[in-house]
Amino acid sequence: MSQQRYRRAAVIALAALVGLSSPVLGQQAPPPGQAPARTGPTLRLSIDDAVQMALENNLNLQVQRINPQLQDLSIQQAKSVWTPNLTFDLNQSNRTTPVSSFFAGAEDKLTRDAISTNVGANQQLPWYGGAYQVTWDTSRTKSNSVYDSPNPSLGSNLNFSFNQPLLRDFKIDSPRQQLIVSKKNREITDIDLQQTMLSTIRAVKYAYWDVKAAVAALQVAQQSLDLAQEQLRNNRSRVEIGTMAPIDVVEAEAEVARREESVIVAEAGVKRAEDGLRTLIVDPKAPDFWATRFDLTGEPAFAPMAIDVDAAVQTALDRRTDLRQFRKNMEITDVNIQYYKNQTLPDLTANLTYGLSGQGGTKKNFGSGFPPPVIDEINEGFGTVMNRLFSGNFPSWT
Repeated sequence: MSQQRYRRAAVIALAALVGLSSPVLGQQAPPPGQAPARTGPTLRLSIDDAVQMALENNLNLQVQRINPQLQDLSIQQAKSVWTPNLTFDLNQSNRTTPVSSFFAGAEDKLTRDAISTNVGANQQLPWYGGAYQVTWDTSRTKSNSVYDSPNPSLGSNLNFSFNQPLLRDFKIDSPRQQLIVSKKNREITDIDLQQTMLSTIRAVKYAYWDVKAAVAALQVAQQSLDLAQEQLRNNRSRVEIGTMAPIDVVEAEAEVARREESVIVAEAGVKRAEDGLRTLIVDPKAPDFWATRFDLTGEPAFAPMAIDVDAAVQTALDRRTDLRQFRKNMEITDVNIQYYKNQTLPDLTANLTYGLSGQGGTKKNFGSGFPPPVIDEINEGFGTVMNRLFSGNFPSWT
């Protein structure tokens, strides 16, 4: 009997403490189950809508989408090694020297004016490590010496050279290695993006059903609170007519307080679950980011599914993104091994050069005697120089 009295006294004390601090009994806060009013919009979302919003707004995905673009730039940079290089030079010079001999053909001072141009192209080829260079130069030289002929002198040269490795750098060289590695890294970033998308979709679905579960838990807690409050009203009525002791009212009040606590905890769980879903699918730059509420319309579908273990294992081996990344890294390692083995070979290179020349200008015909007199002059312009250049009469090769 004493134990029963002790238990009732403890319940009365607990009910008194809860009554002082309870928002409902103290009327200091909204009743449990009734969240403070928010002014933000309410989004009606199915699970597919939530996934689509995540694919558009998720920050991790936005960052991950940049990596393939960076790898595309790396590929373009690796290919730039094989871009043809065009060159152009223009030189002009003037040289004046004192006359030190009768055979200089000038009085007081000897002057020489020269102007030359050089146009060229060179390129390293993406096949077998070869490289070529083509240059075309023209020149015009004039002096005040009576013995120079032709004067002014016109000249043009066309040269071609080609280098071909025969052992080292033949099958693979540094530019080709960098290009292959860059392409493999591009494929890895695609796999990383796919993995991030799959992880995000999975996280969104988990967060979506977490919100649904938290809302359902809040509804259960609210129903439990309603039943406890109904029981409290019934007990009070029975006490008033004398069919129940007052201590039963205190026990019912304590039970109501416990159910109110459960409702408050459930409300906090709903808010935490909504925050988790919000950070995954809502654009953080939106002005109503924290004020947005969710009305989730999706319902879980339960259906039996037969699992083929062998097929599931094979699918995992073929499609798991982490395994695909490991395979790409192994391919990069194989390329590096192939390159380093090739670098141990002797450096044996074939080289070919071929050139054509042409000349013209104002030629002087000298007579007999000393100093020889100038009989006449023959003017050969730049067109004559080009005809002689491409006629192939003055070739050179090594």
